[in-house]
Amino acid sequence: MSFVQIVCALSARLLFILHSLIAVGRVIFVKHSWYSFLTLLNLPLVIEMVITLKRRRGKDYKWFSPAILLYLISVIPSIWILEDHYYHYDIKDTTNLTQKCQQLDESNISTNPGSQTRGIPHLDKGLRLLNSTCSDAWKLGLHQTLLLTLIIGKWLLPIGIGISKDQLSQLLLIFVGIAADILEFTSETLSEDKVKTNTVLVYTILAVWTWSMLQFPLHVAVINTESSDACQNPPSSSLLSTHKADIWNIIISLFIHDGPFFVVRMVVMCSYGVIHQMLVFFTIKNCLVVTLQLYRLYVIIEEYRTSH
Repeated sequence: MSFVQIVCALSARLLFILHSLIAVGRVIFVKHSWYSFLTLLNLPLVIEMVITLKRRRGKDYKWFSPAILLYLISVIPSIWILEDHYYHYDIKDTTNLTQKCQQLDESNISTNPGSQTRGIPHLDKGLRLLNSTCSDAWKLGLHQTLLLTLIIGKWLLPIGIGISKDQLSQLLLIFVGIAADILEFTSETLSEDKVKTNTVLVYTILAVWTWSMLQFPLHVAVINTESSDACQNPPSSSLLSTHKADIWNIIISLFIHDGPFFVVRMVVMCSYGVIHQMLVFFTIKNCLVVTLQLYRLYVIIEEYRTSH
């Protein structure tokens, strides 16, 4: 069993490093070769991998995943640089950019047959296709693969002490829902023309996106709620110790996920006049979740008062 855990722990971290290197490679292709220093951001993840494999036999922690946090630290700067480059340079001439991408896509693959990789024509064609892909497609692809890598990587990471397989499956399902909402938030708001031309608003949306990604290293959603039973909690126990999981989930929803998303969407609609069906729907959805979380907090406090 320990050998399987070590293999899974190693595979998850290698997957994180691979995706980070792909993002750095795209930054180097778009910007300049000196951006290769971003590869050094993977060094803490390598150190963490060695320490975890040596001291914990690859097992993750119960409440927190250092590997996921270090992976986010290594990949998010590259995505920020690509987003900044896109909105400062590529977006200025969308027509020429689209034509350029199409011309590269067609001519680079169909011409210059002598430059193809000998014996690996499909690999050469694939590399040329990646190089000719437009910046907006690369941006969206990195956002999508980032979320998929987080979910798959968390699945591969060995279960921490005190977490059951049932709790892990619940956590992964929660991650899937969070990932879908985060992807919808970035793709929906950043695609608006009035948002693209406002640098401050773009940076604000990226900052909220970065802040929301902190949900993935935290495992508070799988805190053992058995401690909330009356037989395990004396009458003098505090509110936090009695309803630890519920309160942490409410805090995360209000201050990391639905709360910030609701504020940004309201700003986009009210201050910039961007109103369409999907934006209105997700704004109402975030408002409902915030309201329900506040109501749940009120119910928890009232129940605690009546029982103490």
